[in-house]
Amino acid sequence: MSGDRGPSVAIAAALEMLRAEPSLELILVGDTDVVRPLIAGHEDVDDKRLHLQHASEVVGMDEPPQQALRGKKDSSMRVAINLVKDGAARACISAGNTGALMATARFVLKTLPGIDRPAIISPIPAMNGHTLMLDLGANTDCTPEQLFQFAVMGSALATAAYNIERPALGLLNVGSEEIKGNDRVKQAAQLLGDSGLNYIGFVEGNDIFSGRVDVVVSDGFVGNVALKTLEGMAKMIGAYIRQEFTRNQFTKLLGGISSPVLRALKRRLDPRLYNGASLLGLNGIVIKSHGSADQVSFANAIRVAMLESDKQIPKRITRLLESQLAKEQPE
Repeated sequence: MSGDRGPSVAIAAALEMLRAEPSLELILVGDTDVVRPLIAGHEDVDDKRLHLQHASEVVGMDEPPQQALRGKKDSSMRVAINLVKDGAARACISAGNTGALMATARFVLKTLPGIDRPAIISPIPAMNGHTLMLDLGANTDCTPEQLFQFAVMGSALATAAYNIERPALGLLNVGSEEIKGNDRVKQAAQLLGDSGLNYIGFVEGNDIFSGRVDVVVSDGFVGNVALKTLEGMAKMIGAYIRQEFTRNQFTKLLGGISSPVLRALKRRLDPRLYNGASLLGLNGIVIKSHGSADQVSFANAIRVAMLESDKQIPKRITRLLESQLAKEQPE
């Protein structure tokens, strides 16, 4: 019901995915008086795989998380997360208020054993395909132990969802040298160095895109700044390319000749194909779609939820964390 574009985008994406995935079932959670007209007239969609769940309230995009958590217990967000807790749904996808989604999911689902805080993780375009990065904004201040937990979660996701047997982990820092950084990242580096994880050391911002690291770990403050910087840079480069290819008749001709290459580049960097950030560390699967997501973006968020459900990511995280903790026990 929320998101910058309202329910029409989520419903259009849901219908698209039902057509594409014969095994998929979806529950649309929201005001049924609003939802029903938007799904009417789509006889080609199997209505046995599309269910409606009424919710009388909506969390606003600028609503304080604690206010939404305490005052809107019948919001579409809360009802959807309750369905995951009760086992009626295997995952929740929302384009709504990020803070409210995190607060509600953490309150309802709780965190996995050994995890202090959930973290937001998403793939970032890189030379070898993508780099997984966390935390992207859920936790602005983290302990070394929490950074270690993020690394375990990111490693489990990389192995289970993307078939990377021993993901290379890096801690985002102001330099790659061991003497660089604050005490927090140095202590986290010690924990990772003593673990059985494939920790390669400190990495810098340019390493996010280099392809030499599979998972980049940071606190949510640094991670969110890095993500927003990437998004802004991508928009600027796109605008510059359009300006240069429309500068005069000659550059327009060059643009026409180069159009296959430009289209391929656009597909590789299309942020819509990377939409769907996981709230990792919860006792359940919750996927955050970008608030401004269009139909293509939201459909990709559904794909992420399907992948994590199929791979049973929460169980994988628990097993890996247990194995790490077992190594720390004295013989």
